[in-house]
Order: sequence, then C-alpha cells, then structure tokens
Amino acid sequence: MFVESSSVALGHDQNQLGGKVMLKKCTFFVLALLLVAGVFVPASFAEEPIKITVLNYFDLTSPGAEREINEVWYEFSVRNPHIIVEREDLFLDAFHQKTEAYAAADMLPDVIYMWPGGRSTSLHTLGLVKDLRPLLGEDAKYYQEAVLAPQAGGFLAELPQTMTSSHALYVNVALLDSLGLSMPETYEELVAMVPVLKENGLDTILMGAQDDWVIQSCLFSMIVGRLVGDEKLNEILAGEAKFTDPEFLSALEFYAQMYEDGVLHRRIMQTDYAEVNGLFATGRAPFMVDGDWKVSNFLTDQTTGEALIPVDRQHEFKMTIFPAIPGEINKASSSGVVGVGFGMNAKIPAGSAKEAAAWELIKWLQGPEVQKMRLETAGTIPSRVDVTSDNIEPLVVERIRYYEDIAITTEVLDNIFQGEVYTPINIGLQEIGLGFATPMEVAERIQEAFDDWFARQ
Repeated sequence: MFVESSSVALGHDQNQLGGKVMLKKCTFFVLALLLVAGVFVPASFAEEPIKITVLNYFDLTSPGAEREINEVWYEFSVRNPHIIVEREDLFLDAFHQKTEAYAAADMLPDVIYMWPGGRSTSLHTLGLVKDLRPLLGEDAKYYQEAVLAPQAGGFLAELPQTMTSSHALYVNVALLDSLGLSMPETYEELVAMVPVLKENGLDTILMGAQDDWVIQSCLFSMIVGRLVGDEKLNEILAGEAKFTDPEFLSALEFYAQMYEDGVLHRRIMQTDYAEVNGLFATGRAPFMVDGDWKVSNFLTDQTTGEALIPVDRQHEFKMTIFPAIPGEINKASSSGVVGVGFGMNAKIPAGSAKEAAAWELIKWLQGPEVQKMRLETAGTIPSRVDVTSDNIEPLVVERIRYYEDIAITTEVLDNIFQGEVYTPINIGLQEIGLGFATPMEVAERIQEAFDDWFARQ
C-alpha cells in the first residue's frame, strides 16, 4: 500500500477543514472572475491535480530521516500542490523484493529508486524505465560528466545523486593508539595485529554481513579488483574466460585465508547490517569494512542532537582503503560505481502531464537544495557541480578526503553481473566463511550459474 506524503493535513479539526473548503470555493470564484476579465492566472492554480506513485529506498531509522521527510518530500508538495505523491518507503531486501514483484506484475510505480546496474539490471535491460537524458537537456551541465554515462541498459535510466565507493576501511585510530598499534600498510602487517587484538578481547574487522550482498559488494569486489582486474572480468562476462580460472580462484582463496588468519571472524555473518554501527562506534574492533555511505549512520541526528560518534570524537576515526594484498595487480584500488537515483516508468506517455510531473520530482530529488541537504545529513558526495556546504561534520570531510586514497576504481560485481550470477557469489562467500564450501567448489557453482545465464542470451 502506498503511503501518501504530499497532501498531509497536520492536526486540522473539523472546523478548520470546513474553513478550507469555503476558502477553496472563494479562491476558485475569484479565479473565475479573473479569467473572465482576461487577467493572467498562475499555472499552479490552473493545472489539474496529477497523482504519481513512488517506490523509495529509505531507512526510517537513519539520523537524517526526519529532515529528509520534511525538507525533501513535504517541501516538494508545498512547491508543487498540483502533484500528489503517493510514496512507499522500503529498505534493504524488502525494497528489492517489492521491486521484483511490481516488475513481474507489470505494475511499476511512476518513479522508482534505482541502481545503475546490479539489482536494478532488469529495469534497465528490459526497457521498463525511460532514458532520462533527453529530459535532462541543457541541465546536464550541472552534473559531473561521469555520472551521466550510459548505465546497464546502454542509456541514462536513473539520474545519480552521487558517486559511490562500495568499499572503505573504517579505522578507529584512537583505539589503535591505545593498543600501541598503527595503521597497517600491508596485509601482513594487519595479520600481525590479530594476536594483540585477541588478547584485548577485540575483533580485527567488523562487518554487518547477515545480508549476503554485504561481503560481495563491500569487501570481495575490492579483492577481485586488486587480484583479478576489470579486464579479466569483462572477458568472463563475454564468455572468453571463467570464474574457475586461476585469477578469480586466487581472489576466493585470499578471502578464505582472511578467516584462517583471524582477520575475519565467521560471526560477521550473524551481525545485522544496522547492529554493526554500534559495535564499531563503541570500540569492538579497530576496523570495519563497509561502503562509504555508512558514514551517515554515525552522524548527528538532527531531531535528537545525538550521534553514534559525537562530533568532538569524529577526528579519532579515519576512512581509507584496504592494505596492500599479496599478488595484487592494481595497487591502491577500491571498488565503486556511480550512485543510485530515481528512474521513470517507461509506460508514462511522452509529453504527457504525468511525465512532466514525474520529471519535476526527479529533478527536485537531484536538485541543488536536496543534494546539499544530503551532503549535510548523510555525507553524500554530490553528483552536481554546483553544491557545497559549510555545515558538514568532520566524518563527512573525511569521506570526501577518502577519495584521495583511491588510485583506481574497479567494478562492483553485482553491478556488472546479473542476479543469476552474483547471487551464487554472495551465497558462496558466506559458505566459504562458515567452512561449508571450498573456493574451488564455489567457483564451479558460479561458473555453472553463469553458463546457464549466458546460454539464454
């Protein structure tokens, strides 16, 4: 069921409602007189109400949630009273499952939150959403050129709000200092820390990997970028190489070695994606691996004034890339992709009032005011070139600086492969961590899934 968010009556009693009806009648009477007299009437008064449905990916527990609702969605309704937005907010797998259900039933909402590939691939490749580039027109000059590149379907299906690094190593520098340790430059130096951390009852690297996408997107894609490289991945995608080849197998073997070395613990697969935030903030381990978007969970909640990592302690934390891995072919690389955004249902008639209303919403959602708000509340790096702010916390400044550490950005696996292929990767990574499968067994299953998918192309 869609949640209506654009025509909200806050605390109006029956008398006030009656007054509104009378005012509305008077307003239309005055407008009619003006029309008879040939006086110009603003378009916002003359336009018929248009309803658009939206499927939104939204964490209602995030620190900036209330500001997002008020400054993004409610503000849009105030500025566009003729556009009635019925918004459905979902998060994590619930969102993806609902998207698939809508697509299968041929009932996609008018505007939908999307990725540039990955779990939104079918929306792109099946032509379920429109090419937004013609609608963008001259406004393209306000966006970084990289974010307007063709996406999974070969066109601009969603207007990205950011660039995203799916891997970052979060470091509690103060905790390391208290233990007489320093930031490791190599994997071997990281392994050497494990006994010291164990003696102090600490883990080495935290991950909220209960959902199976996390390890693949936030850790393993980086490992593949370092040891395999995008050129080899493209050969696999073209059917000219295999997941069982030595390069990809070495990435799985290195990942398995991380458990043997104590760098990773199998409990990460029992840790909820939200639970890990508090564990890291309270010093359960000096390191955490996640996407750069995780910064938003540690910032000050505007409604409570509280933060998991208070502003006066944020200087104690750092973001960087994973230490050098033995045998890596891409040094100082991290996995990344253009960010998420909103697409438009391809069934909306071109040139229609509904298309104009849906595009007005998408433009607003990626406009300068909203991007500035997201920069301030979530540390989201703007995709626009005209957005800055002096009102950002130290961890947001660190997130921006973090990109200086990245020499090469490599592919995220669930962005370039279809779900039939990356799902066995996700599951296989958990099985390796739990000791249920060997790297070769997982590689063979992934290849088998790829062969089945490739044969249908």
